[in-house]
Amino acid sequence: MPTPPENRELSPYTGWTRAHWEAAADRLLLDVRPFASPGRGLVDLPGPRPSWSGPRSDGLEGWARTFLLAALRVAGAHGEDPHGHLDRYAEGIAAGTAQPGREDRESWPAMAGTRQAIVESASIALGLRLTRPWLWDRLDDRTRRRTADWLLPALGPSPVDNNWWLFGLTVAGFLQDAGIETDRAAATIDRSLARIEDWYLGDGWYSDGDNRAFDHYNAWALHFYPVLHAHLSGDKDLLDRYGPRLRAHLDTYVHLFDANGAPLPYGRSLIYRFAAAAAPWLGALTGHTPLAPGATRRLASGALRYFLDRGATDERGLLGLGWHGPYPPLVQEYSGPGSPYWASKGFLGLLLPAGHPAWTDPEEPLPAERADTVLPVAPAGLLVQTTAADGLVRLHNHGSNHVHSAPGAEDDPGYARQAYSTRTGPSTGTAVADNHFALLVDGRATTRGPAVPVGTGPDRAASVHHPLPGVRVLSATLVHGRAELRAHLVLGAPEGTPVRQTGWAVTPDDPHAQPPAPTQLPPAQAQRHPVRAQLHPVHGYRPEAAELPTGETLQGPGGRALALHGTTRGPASLFVALASLTAEPDPAPVSDLANVRVTGPHTLTVTWWNGATARLDLAAVSATAAPSVGSHEGPGPTSRPGPAS
Repeated sequence: MPTPPENRELSPYTGWTRAHWEAAADRLLLDVRPFASPGRGLVDLPGPRPSWSGPRSDGLEGWARTFLLAALRVAGAHGEDPHGHLDRYAEGIAAGTAQPGREDRESWPAMAGTRQAIVESASIALGLRLTRPWLWDRLDDRTRRRTADWLLPALGPSPVDNNWWLFGLTVAGFLQDAGIETDRAAATIDRSLARIEDWYLGDGWYSDGDNRAFDHYNAWALHFYPVLHAHLSGDKDLLDRYGPRLRAHLDTYVHLFDANGAPLPYGRSLIYRFAAAAAPWLGALTGHTPLAPGATRRLASGALRYFLDRGATDERGLLGLGWHGPYPPLVQEYSGPGSPYWASKGFLGLLLPAGHPAWTDPEEPLPAERADTVLPVAPAGLLVQTTAADGLVRLHNHGSNHVHSAPGAEDDPGYARQAYSTRTGPSTGTAVADNHFALLVDGRATTRGPAVPVGTGPDRAASVHHPLPGVRVLSATLVHGRAELRAHLVLGAPEGTPVRQTGWAVTPDDPHAQPPAPTQLPPAQAQRHPVRAQLHPVHGYRPEAAELPTGETLQGPGGRALALHGTTRGPASLFVALASLTAEPDPAPVSDLANVRVTGPHTLTVTWWNGATARLDLAAVSATAAPSVGSHEGPGPTSRPGPAS
C-alpha cells in the first residue's frame, strides 16, 4: 500500500495528514489478515510466548483489538469500507459466538472460564456500537442473539477492582443502545461509575484502584471509557461531569510528550504505544481539551510516527511486544501477542469529521517545545519538567506506586524510579537501578518500596519511603530549567551505612532519540544531538562520580548511569546532588547551574544560574507526612489485582 505524500504546509512538524492515519490503519489491518483463523473468529498472532490467559484468550484478544481499529476506521469514513474490513469481522462474530467455550479453531472463550475475555468484550462492544448501522444491524437475528448472550456476563461485578469496572460499563453502553437488557445495563453503568468515583483524587487524576498507581491508564482507560460513553450516549449530564475531568487531566498529560513524538515511558502496559494519543483525540472529539486543534494533531501524529518510524512493526507489519522493537523486559505476564493492538485506541481521531479543525488546521508546537515548564501534579505526587531547547520531558516520581509495591519487596522499574524521561531507561532486571537512592547493605542496594507523597510545590515534590525496618528516607526534588536538585534525609540508619545515588540511564548514540533525518522540522527539533546525563555531588557524597552499566533499556543496548557514593553519619544524614539530562549541544556542567548552600542539618538554599532562589527545609516537609491512598509500612496488598488489560 503506497504511503500518501507528506504535507509540510499543513503539518510542518510531522508531515502527516488524515490520509496517513487512514493508510496506517488499513496497513495494520491488512497485515494481520494472514493470522486469522479459517472462519475468522480468532486472530492468532505469532509471538515469543502466550499470555497467562492462554492461546485461545490471546486469539480473542488479537481479534477484538484489531476489530476496534477496523471499527474506528470504518465509522470515521461513515461506513465506507473499500478493503472490506467489516465483512471479515462479521464472519468472525458468527464463527466465534457459535459455540463459545468450545475447544476448536474458531470459538471465543467463555467469560466464566477466561477473565481476560471480559477485557476484550469492551473492545468488541465498542466496535459494535461505533459500526452499528454497517455491521450489527446487518447481522442475522441468531448471530445477534448469540453475540448478546456472550456479552451479557460482562455486566456482572468486576472480578478485578481497578479500571476493569469500565469494561462492563462499555458493554452496557452498547447493549443499552441496542435495546438489550436495558435495565440491567443501566444498573451496570451506575455501579461502574460509582466505583471509579472512589478513586478520583482531583485535578483530573484517578488512582487505578485502591493503591497509588498513576500512569497512562488514566488517559487510555479511566477517562477514555466514561467520557466516550457519555459522548456516544448523548448524555449531557454525564459529559458535564466527566468532560471537565478529562480537560483537567490533559492540562498535565499533554506535557508528557517529547518534541520527537515520544510519550513518557512510565508505568505498565507500555506496549500499547500510541494508545497514548487516545485521550487528546477524545478531548478534541468532545470539546474538553486545553489543546488547539493543530496541536492535537501534532501530538497524535508525532506519537504515531515516533513508533512506526522506529521499528514498532516487524517485517510482517505486526506490532510487537516492546517499545521501539521487541523488548521482553517491558512485557507484563498478562500480555500476549495480540496485546499491542490496544494501540488501536490511538486512532480515535478518525471519528472526527475530515473537515474538523483538528484535521484542517496547521500543526502547532507541543507544550514541551514552547517553553520550559515545571508542573506539579499534587494528587499523584509527580513533578513534570520540560525544556524547550531540546523538547525533552522528565517526570519526577514522589508518590506513584505499583499495586504490588511493599517495603522490602522487589521494585517495579516502571514505577519505583525517582525519575523518568522520554529518552532514557529505565534499567530492568538485575542491572543497577537508574535514578535511585539506596542504602547498601552487604553490598546490595535497598529497594524503594512505596513512596508516600509529603507535598508538592511550584518547583518541587517530596516523598518518604522505608527502605529498611526502622529507617526512613525523606526525598525531595527541586527543578529549574534542565537542572535538578535531589536531596535525601536518611533517618535512623546505623552509623556508617553506605548509600548510593544513581542518575539517568543513557544509551550512547541512541538512534531513536531524535526524529529520523532529514526532515523539515523547526531547527530545535531537526538537530540530532545525543542526550547527556550529569550528576554532581553537593553534600554528603564523595567528590568523584562513578559510571555504572545499566544494561539494555527500552531505548537500546549499552546503557550507563553515573553514581555517587557516601556514608551515613549520625541519626540524621543529609545527601544532596545536582543532576541534569539534556540534548543541548555542549551543555555547561550542572554545577554551573546552581549554587547550593547547606544552611542547617536539613535546610538548603539554592541560587539558580539566572538569580532565582529556592529554599528547602526537609524537616518541615517531614513534619507534614501523613498516610495517603494505598500507603503502608507493613506488608503490601494481599489480593492480586489480575491483569490490567
